[in-house]
Parts: sequence; structure tokens; C-alpha cells
Amino acid sequence: MGHEGEGVGRIQNFTVFVPHTVPGDKIKIKIVKVKKSYAYGKLIEIIHRAEHRIDPMCPIHKKCGGCQLQHLAYAEQLNFKKQKVIDNIERIGKLKNINVHDTIGMNKPLRYRNKVQFPVGRDEKHGQIQVGFYAPRSHNIIETDTCYIQHEINDKIIEQLKLWMKDYHITAYNESTGNGLVRHIFTRVAFKTGEIMVVLVTNGTNIPHKEQFIDRMRSVSDDVKSIIQNINTKATNVILGQKNRVLWGKDSIVDYIGDVKFSISPMSFYQVNPVQTEILYQKALEYAALKGDETVFDLYCGIGTISLFLARKAKKVVGVEIIPEAIEDARENARINDIYNVEFHVGAAEEVIPKLYQQGYKADVVVVDPPRKGCDETLLDTVVKMQVKKVIYVSCNPSTMARDLRL
Repeated sequence: MGHEGEGVGRIQNFTVFVPHTVPGDKIKIKIVKVKKSYAYGKLIEIIHRAEHRIDPMCPIHKKCGGCQLQHLAYAEQLNFKKQKVIDNIERIGKLKNINVHDTIGMNKPLRYRNKVQFPVGRDEKHGQIQVGFYAPRSHNIIETDTCYIQHEINDKIIEQLKLWMKDYHITAYNESTGNGLVRHIFTRVAFKTGEIMVVLVTNGTNIPHKEQFIDRMRSVSDDVKSIIQNINTKATNVILGQKNRVLWGKDSIVDYIGDVKFSISPMSFYQVNPVQTEILYQKALEYAALKGDETVFDLYCGIGTISLFLARKAKKVVGVEIIPEAIEDARENARINDIYNVEFHVGAAEEVIPKLYQQGYKADVVVVDPPRKGCDETLLDTVVKMQVKKVIYVSCNPSTMARDLRL
């Protein structure tokens, strides 16, 4: 399997990538694109089914760009992910004999996501409102009534949004003309408290029949606590604009990871799988093995999720994050949890940490949770200079992690 979950086969030793196939399949394909050293194929027929192939429950999984592995048994998905990490560490990191543990899976790998962003458009042929997900490598909306990895409440929110737009002739945004009002509907669900936030992303400030929209969203559930308008008038692929306006209720919702409380706003970075997040952070805590006299640096700290988890066990935690709003959230989250042995700094970790080191700051343990591009080399050099006893690297992209481990 390739790194994006596609099957990899060979024809006379020429590599062919075929989506929706798994090792062990014997298949008939059509070649759809040829490059110098590889080609892409489209699955035409399965002649022999692989042992680990399953029938996906989602009727649109082939059209939608969301789930690449639904046709692979879950236990085998976990093995695929483990192997991906091993391959990256050996090929990119050039490190041998590294012990990679089995992937920790979920008991129920469905309905686990606490955040979803649905693009909204209009089917030009039939004039109907479309809400769903983009097809792979395109901005064509694949309509969805339900998504099996999102919280069930989203099905009702989509339904009410469509009815409101239809009943009051509310326009959907058109990317090619820049006209139309509704761009996205964006929701967050706090799994521990049940609180729900609905964000309507609009191409303009005025919402016709705003009260009716609020009523429709509130009718979905008593747990809807926050209805917000996000204004994005730019011709861009970025989903959220910079300006939020509370239409009804609160400007944020509250959730817990373990016993740590978090205030979550529309712009907050918050892990999307709350069940596994708790397991992930407990693992970080276990590996840190804090005794209570350590100074910990939490770099790329976001809204302070890992920082506050570690602060309960450390002498002091220093969090660094480049997004000022995230640091405001982090300070507020420390306050609402009565955690005072933590300080947060705004700035790029690769600039802030060398300065703190020059000022005499030293860390016993460093935790990094960088974006997909990984850590900056200057930052890693400083971590080495500090002679940090332990580095815990939380990664969302094992290829850049492997590169950083090599450094």
C-alpha cells in the first residue's frame, strides 16, 4: 500500500497506484494517467478479494475525499499505520532497529470526530442546495446526509440548514463568481459536556432571516449552546475568516480531556478525536515520567492542552505557540483550571526557545507537537545544546518526524 492508502501493483515491473485496493486483491484496472516511472489506475473489477478487504458501510466513500481505508478491515488499518511509521523511520530517518509499538486503536472507530466543516454549494443543473465534502483533488461537492466518522448531531444540522436555505431562498457561495452567501457550516461537539457549537461561514455580514436560522439550529438539540457567524469575504481556500460574531448563546463551548477543562472557540486548535486524544496525552505523560521537580517546555502548544496535562505533575511548564489567539486561550484554560505553574509565550518556537535559552531557561523535558511540516532545524539545534534529558515528539506526520529524528 502507498502512503495515501492506495494499492500499489506492478505491470512488468512498472509501478501502478490504484485507489480502493488492498494487498492480496487480484484486479482488473484501466490506466488513467502515465508518468515517467509510475502510473495511476482505476479499479474496474475485483477478480479475487483480499482476505482483509471489507465492504464499506458508507455509500459515498469512493466519491468523497474523506476516508481512504474504509474497504480495509480495522485491525489491518492499524497494521498499515504501524508499517508506515517503520518505513519512514528507516527510509527517511536512516535509523535501524527502532522499536515501533503496535498502533493503539479504538474500541468503536465510528462517530468519533468532534469537529466537521461542510462546504455549501448549489447544483447548477438542478438548482438544489448541496452540503457535503469535496471529491478528491477537486472542489466538487459530494452530497452527504450522514457521515459515519462524525457525530450524529451533524445529520440534523445539515438537514435544518438545507430547509432554512430552501424556505427563505438563501444563496450558496459560488467559487467561480464570488457571489452567494453561505460558504460552509462548521460544527464542534464537546464529547464530555455535550455542548454544541454551530458556525455559519458567510461571504458577507448580513444574514437574511437570521432569527429563523437561529431557531432552526436551536431546534436540533438543547445542547446547542453557541451559534456564531464567521465572515469570510476573500477568494480563498481558507475556510474561516478572521471575524466572528455571536448570533446566539456563548462565544465558546467547554470540554474536558481527562479532568482538565478547556474553553473552545471557533478558531481554537483542538484535537478532533477526543477519545484517542486522552490516550495520546496519557502516553506523553507516561513517557515524561515526571517526578515533580522538572521544568518542561511544550513547543507548538496550541491552546495549552498538553501543557496543562503536564503541569499537574511538573514543577514548571513553559508553552510556546505562534498564534496569539491560541495563547490567549491557553492562558484562559490555565486560569479556569487553577493551574499557575505554567507560562505561555507567543512566537515561533525556533525564535523563542533560543532567546529563552540565552536568558538562562533550561528544560529537563521537551515536548514538541509540530504541524505537518515538522520542527525547525534551529529549534532542534537548541534542544541539543540544552542537553535535554528527554524529548517527547508528538507527530501528525511520520515522514517529517523521521527527518527530525535523524537531525
